[in-house]
Amino acid sequence: MCSVVVGLQWGDEGKGKLVDLLAADHHAVVRYNGGANAGHSVVVGGTRYSLHLIPSGILYPGKAAVIGNGVVVDPWKLAEELDGLAAKGVDTSGLVISSRAHAVLQYHKLEDGLREDLLKRVGAERAPSGPDQAQGAVPVSEIGTTRRGIGPAYADKVQRACGVRMSDLSRPEQLREKLALALALKDPMLRVLAPNEPALNLNQMLEQALAIGARLSPMVRDTTQVLHAMLREGKRILFEGANGSLLDVDHGTYPYVTGSTCIASGVGPGTGVPSTRLGRVLGVMKAYSTRVGSGPMPTELKNALGDQIRVKGREFGTTTGRPRRVGWLDLVAVRYSAMINGATGIALTMLDVLAGLDEINVCTGYRVNGQVIKDFPPDAFDLARAEPVYETVRGFTEELGTCRARRELPDGARRYVEFIEREVGVPVDVVSVGPGREQTILG
Repeated sequence: MCSVVVGLQWGDEGKGKLVDLLAADHHAVVRYNGGANAGHSVVVGGTRYSLHLIPSGILYPGKAAVIGNGVVVDPWKLAEELDGLAAKGVDTSGLVISSRAHAVLQYHKLEDGLREDLLKRVGAERAPSGPDQAQGAVPVSEIGTTRRGIGPAYADKVQRACGVRMSDLSRPEQLREKLALALALKDPMLRVLAPNEPALNLNQMLEQALAIGARLSPMVRDTTQVLHAMLREGKRILFEGANGSLLDVDHGTYPYVTGSTCIASGVGPGTGVPSTRLGRVLGVMKAYSTRVGSGPMPTELKNALGDQIRVKGREFGTTTGRPRRVGWLDLVAVRYSAMINGATGIALTMLDVLAGLDEINVCTGYRVNGQVIKDFPPDAFDLARAEPVYETVRGFTEELGTCRARRELPDGARRYVEFIEREVGVPVDVVSVGPGREQTILG
């Protein structure tokens, strides 16, 4: 049986830990979307590993780790990550990279940053006021990307002519033609947005790309054929989603989303393995809400309690180090994400962070124009008008780090888990009570 791990919120839910745990029962772990904008932290034996492109299953010796065609690969960041793992004694010989995966190049990151700067500048000049602001209009604002070039790389992939695949990094003539075309298309825009930036040099870019391509080329293969060969042998594959479902380019809080398909249905286009092969969809969610970047977040806590949760939960981006926005658990959003993913089970993480709170608020509905709704709005414009409707549940003071079965949880924590199950309509299969592998309750 194949499984997929997806995030049910705005990312950073703890997917890396769950993938690391489930990898023991699978023969391969596959990333199917996103790029170096995603960061998964895994703690093994007291050592923290920060992974961005490489699937979390790499920490199990002998496991195949596959970067699928739906990922956009920054080859230099990938090499840096490989070096970092090697320095910690991790065997990365099982890594395979799809020849169809697109590469993130220098101009993608430059374009990403310049677009964000432009949106921020325009947003400051055109911020809504008066009646528009009163109606809950969403101001023009930077998306809040990691500036890692993800969106522009996906855009080039879809525009086709100048998209560079990983296989192209070992084809000098084809790579030169694609880079020349890319620079011809992008240079006028870059000159307008950054007139003082030095011009991109074709020969220099070509030399650098071929050099990194030579290093990575032994790992580059037709991973669709590799995965189907595994399936024919009866092997189990675990698919690892990056980002969270609410950042999905189609089903998230558009336009404050990422550039890829984050939900479980992205496995098919992102790997070439049809979704009919999936037997388990494990949705990962925190016991509270967090978000990085711009966009509405109805339950956000902009107070001392929010700061307390942020510090205790180490809520700072794995990729950027940015402090995450923190809020009460939003079950309207989680119900929606569980629905669109077809979640068969939930993994609840960071429950231990709420220890010490006498009462916990949980959002179970939104008030919009005076009416209470239970359905998640389709985009950021509608979500910005939503006010959370809370139910208050009893908290718990006991620390949870030593609990290894649900019956060992204090009453308040156990009832909180049961409340989530009832509201979402999906069983909680896993409860994480700390960052370590062993700090996990299964079943």
